[in-house]
Amino acid sequence: MSSVRSSSGRSGRRLKNEINVVPYIDVMLVLLIIFMVTAPLITPGVVELPSVGQAANIPATPIEVQITEDGKVSWRKREAGATNIPVERSALAQTILSELKPDQPVVIAADGKVPYETVMKVMDDLRKNGVTKLGLLVDQKGDAATPNASPKGATNKTNTPKK
Repeated sequence: MSSVRSSSGRSGRRLKNEINVVPYIDVMLVLLIIFMVTAPLITPGVVELPSVGQAANIPATPIEVQITEDGKVSWRKREAGATNIPVERSALAQTILSELKPDQPVVIAADGKVPYETVMKVMDDLRKNGVTKLGLLVDQKGDAATPNASPKGATNKTNTPKK
């Protein structure tokens, strides 16, 4: 009985049931340094955008649809010396489509006293029949800094639609 054993039965080492994360942290730091060094060396993709000088800047002359205060509809090409050609509202879309060139806009110039519903019906008729470039023509008067300002002596009145 010459050998003496320890009370634990083994040579003094115990098993740990924990994960040592220090080597994982070392690997992550090395990868971080590698990515930080190589990221500036990668060239981003180059996109060639068209410049203004290369684009065609010849706008098409729009067709103007006019709606008068009494609801009469006419149209004209917005050219010097062009006259308004009266047309029935039911035939307006077909008349415009027969004169319309590809990518040519159509603008609606309605009197300020024309009911909103009438303007929207004309726009809806044109859109249903294939007019894609459609806009409203407005009169740009007054100071842009104060859009709600009224001229001297003028009073603000609320217009209610007449039925």
